[in-house]
Amino acid sequence: MRSSFALIATAGIIALTLSGCASAPAPETGSGDSSNAVTVTGEFGEKPRVEFPSPLEPEETQCTEVIAGEGPLLHEGQMVMLGASLFNGSTGELVQSIGYDDDAAPLAIGGDTLIAFTKGLSCAREGSRVVVVAPSEEAIKPSQDPSGAEGRESLVAVFDVQRAFPARADGAVRLSRDGFPAVVLAPDGRPGITVPNADPFETTEVEVLKEGSGAVVESGDAVVVHYTGVTWDDSKVLDDSTWKAGSPTIVTVTDDEGGQMPQGFSEAVIGQKVGSQVAVVVPPSAGFGDQGNDSVPPGATLFYVIDILGVI
Repeated sequence: MRSSFALIATAGIIALTLSGCASAPAPETGSGDSSNAVTVTGEFGEKPRVEFPSPLEPEETQCTEVIAGEGPLLHEGQMVMLGASLFNGSTGELVQSIGYDDDAAPLAIGGDTLIAFTKGLSCAREGSRVVVVAPSEEAIKPSQDPSGAEGRESLVAVFDVQRAFPARADGAVRLSRDGFPAVVLAPDGRPGITVPNADPFETTEVEVLKEGSGAVVESGDAVVVHYTGVTWDDSKVLDDSTWKAGSPTIVTVTDDEGGQMPQGFSEAVIGQKVGSQVAVVVPPSAGFGDQGNDSVPPGATLFYVIDILGVI
């Protein structure tokens, strides 16, 4: 697995659709004196040279695009692959540099990502190099208490957005068979699932709800997915569902027992095209078996709706 932002984030300083056409996202912030004071040189995708006067302590997060990207602006719910150079904005000290030399790091925008990252990347696109400068109160996770960041150091970040994945499957809609759980999508793409009052299927059963046109997923691939899983008996949403967390994730799927997800989940994804949304009934034999786990009862049949957003 590639490097991630666990170090900086933990430190804390640093089917059927209800909606019509969604409006284009607007940036949550813009450039300012602090972000414009940062000078960045070097080739996109390579570790840059970054200079700025310290301390830089803006009152709110600022973002300046120094290399223009293409396509739509980034927004919450997307996974991106990027290079990042992170600095203490109060002292000028380099804190972390990752994602360069053909080893871009994944970052899910939204959920419990640092507030500054979510705001700052809203002015970026795929191919953008952006400078983000944030006060200590926004260089934390949304779940943290902003008052605990008062008096701490500000954050300066330079991001090279090398790849951006969509927030939801965009394939052509297909109808599912009778007796399959019904899936209705909220405006943001979140699945709502109604399980029929009937005995579950006894084998792994897959339905393609949207058929994409991208690359075909192969066994062993690391795949960007957004998914909701429920138990068949009581429709309880599983704790690891990414829509519950607020952002997609990356999982490795395999046709043997080496995958990160239940075997039935992997079976549903392997062989499908990027951009597809698939639904799968996972019996205990292809799920968590008779032992279950912390959130899945023993012997439970599961039902997943999975958006396949990209292959790393």
